[in-house]
Amino acid sequence: MPIKLPALLRPSTRAFIKEARQTPGFSLLDFVHGYVYGRWPYLYIALGTGRHPLSKELAPLAGRLLEFIAQRKPGAGGDHQGGQAMGENLAHGYHGKVVPLEAAKQLVQVREEIAMPDLENIIPYERARALILHNPQHIIALDCPCRVARPNPCTPVDVCLVIGEPFASFIIEHQPNHARWITSDEAVDILKAEDERGHVHHAFFKDAMLGRFYAICNCCACCCGAMQAHHAGVPMLASSGYLAAVDPDLCLACGACVENCQFTAISQTGALPAQIDQARCMGCGVCVNQCPNAALTLQRAPAK
Repeated sequence: MPIKLPALLRPSTRAFIKEARQTPGFSLLDFVHGYVYGRWPYLYIALGTGRHPLSKELAPLAGRLLEFIAQRKPGAGGDHQGGQAMGENLAHGYHGKVVPLEAAKQLVQVREEIAMPDLENIIPYERARALILHNPQHIIALDCPCRVARPNPCTPVDVCLVIGEPFASFIIEHQPNHARWITSDEAVDILKAEDERGHVHHAFFKDAMLGRFYAICNCCACCCGAMQAHHAGVPMLASSGYLAAVDPDLCLACGACVENCQFTAISQTGALPAQIDQARCMGCGVCVNQCPNAALTLQRAPAK
């Protein structure tokens, strides 16, 4: 006989528990982690990015907790120690897939449910690689926890898009002062506006959020914790699968692409055409949309 959920639980929490029970390999520890992350995202991110006053005091405890969680994941080695290993474990559990503007727009314009459980060729991580959308028209705009944690953040702050159930209802029910329901068209407008600001679209996955896609964040290197971790050597972001390419005959050497590249992957000297560092380029397409002379394009890069 199935166990009945307590009547005092909020409907969104009950829905999250129901989905968790149907997710293979999703443990009680995963549920607690996901509940804390979704219930108190601003505290969670502020602590994780070192922006909370208690971050230094709680850092040792958080490190031990992350190590405890990582060691109990499938495939985790018992002797997997050290900062680099911890960073890799963190990246496997919480990461983003860079998506160009058109792909991001497609994700918020889905009209029917999607179930793509195995994305290992697209999302090269051991965990959190499913694209499963229930009620994809349910979209909320959330105040970005990374921006809110900053003393002088990029604005506007309400640019994180939480998509589908049970995530949208869970977040808005627990964060009514930081979230609002929006339409698919409004989500597209947010994506376009953030693209014009030179910000990068990331489809985010997290093992504790049922191991699947749940949000599109519009990120800037100055505020985004995941981008800063990525720049510091923690591989939390996967390439879009594209690389930027420069047409030297069209390049005006104006430097707009250099100024707007969030991954510091473009350089330009004097009157010479811009140069792309293919190792750094994540194929976000920001430079393409910022170029005044259409000198840049995105090209498929299977190795990425």
